[in-house]
Amino acid sequence: MIPSAFDYVRPGSVAEALGQLAQGGEGAKLMSGGHSLLPMMKLRLAAPSTLIDVSALAELQGISVGADEVVIGAATTHAKLEHHAEVARALPLIPAMAHLIADPHVRNRGTIGGSLAHADPSADWPAAMLALDATIDVTGLQGSRSIPAAAFFKGLFETDLGFDEVLVRVRIPVVPGRRMAYRKFRHPASGYAVVGVAVVLDFESGRCGGGRIAVTGFAEHAFRVHLAEAALAGYAGQPDRTEHLLDLAFDGVAPLEDRFADAGYRTQLGRTMLRRALADAIAPE
Repeated sequence: MIPSAFDYVRPGSVAEALGQLAQGGEGAKLMSGGHSLLPMMKLRLAAPSTLIDVSALAELQGISVGADEVVIGAATTHAKLEHHAEVARALPLIPAMAHLIADPHVRNRGTIGGSLAHADPSADWPAAMLALDATIDVTGLQGSRSIPAAAFFKGLFETDLGFDEVLVRVRIPVVPGRRMAYRKFRHPASGYAVVGVAVVLDFESGRCGGGRIAVTGFAEHAFRVHLAEAALAGYAGQPDRTEHLLDLAFDGVAPLEDRFADAGYRTQLGRTMLRRALADAIAPE
């Protein structure tokens, strides 16, 4: 299908983009890679009056790897994260996840900020942001805000990002001794996660002291499984404890049902992906 008519503008700065957002009101939409928004427009599921292309803004570019924090500009493509050696050393979950996103064409155009702002329930990056305890920096005409990932995702395609705000960057802490892994069951055509699970385990002196588990593709938005996280201390891959963690993670959680997976199948996929991610993360380095 052909999208509804719209205006296209390309601002030269974030400040200019904010002005265009204010002028366009709720009919204006930011676009970076466009791989999520444009298909929805073609299907008439979205019909913005104005597209504001922020993909080339210098303020949204760049990757900085420090001793305590990795900072990623919102317009950074999946491909840049997939192949960034310094990020791989500091946060191996990031390039591993980027490699699993869709296909090379999408990875070369799609951006981390666009994915987070779009908040597709089957997107990969929301699970990483939750598992890695990221902070999402946004700015608007009323000022700037730093939003913990735990408070950012609100519902189906819904976030805490205001319609008149721009997602600028994500900041992820670097914690020594962390082991991390991501497993997902991919949709064969789109590459989206039917279910995906990110696991981050904190190790000290060879012992797991705890960690974080985040799930995508299972519910209306990515979420952490706090009951399972509370049982991670001392975990060393014991089969009985693994099964207990799977029970804690998914028992009582109502999964999405769609043409790709009914409730029972999606729950089984979630358990399998968590089991595999735990095994990957717990494996000796």
